Amino acid sequence: MSVNSGAVMKPATNNSWDLHSKQFSVYLKLERSLSSNSIEAYLADVEKLRQFASLGKTVISPLKLTLKDLQGFLKFLNDLGISATSQARIISGIKGFYKYLMAEELIDKDPTELLEGPRLGRKLPDTLNYEEIVSLLEAIDLSTPEGSRNRAMLEVLYSSGLRVSELVDLKLANIHFDIGFLRVTGKGNKERLVPVGRDALKYLKIYAEEIRVHIPVKKGSESHVFLNRRGTSLSRVYVFMVIKSLAKEIGLKKRISPHTFRHSFATHLIEGGADLRAVQEMLGHESIITTEIYTHLDRNYLRQVITEFHPRS
Repeated sequence: MSVNSGAVMKPATNNSWDLHSKQFSVYLKLERSLSSNSIEAYLADVEKLRQFASLGKTVISPLKLTLKDLQGFLKFLNDLGISATSQARIISGIKGFYKYLMAEELIDKDPTELLEGPRLGRKLPDTLNYEEIVSLLEAIDLSTPEGSRNRAMLEVLYSSGLRVSELVDLKLANIHFDIGFLRVTGKGNKERLVPVGRDALKYLKIYAEEIRVHIPVKKGSESHVFLNRRGTSLSRVYVFMVIKSLAKEIGLKKRISPHTFRHSFATHLIEGGADLRAVQEMLGHESIITTEIYTHLDRNYLRQVITEFHPRS
């Protein structure tokens, strides 16, 4: 599949997907007597597959998807940082959809039959649930300058899904408080605009205006947002140590790192129903389907995704 260069991605409107999704919903209700919550979960999984099938110039019908396409979908989820457990649950929903298509004799071969899910607990590092995120954040001592800085750092990591290198390289001029966006320089010096949540903006503002202004900044670090007590920019290792220390303080047994916040950001957005391509754009990923890079999505649309689907917005 090749990339569609349209500026704003909207949910696919292919009649084939609409029709089969509606009929699948009826099947789940009448034939399997599932609850409305279970039906909604199945349809959400099918919708994720539809979004993937809509990334090309033409929408691929669910009746035409192959095992190779579905393996590409699984790799897509993996590259977004979706936890192995969440991947397995999504695949279960997709398998249910194709069992329905087989039962209705709409296809003569089930492409999910040989589809293998992720090996749980081995593909990706641990993902934090929202309660664990909150526990880590609330364990920070805000009575110290370092505590205010650390709270701002971790709020930004979780709110915007930044890489740790992007966090420590973040510049003051690239925080746009007025529109709620960060301008981030990612891999290959590629820039992107990333929305940042309300809480992260609040702690960023407190740190920038009440803490950082009192730090004697060393030459070469004047533009960096996050500084150590000596006035120089932080290292990636330092951020890692802050997170490990907090995990130990709250008794968290999971092996976590700054990247865990990025995985959690993506997982929580997608589990909440966010558009796959919007999350991919915010993470700064290249397409796994082609070597092209997605055209930036409309800024208001990305802001809407964060507002609607991020737990701290």
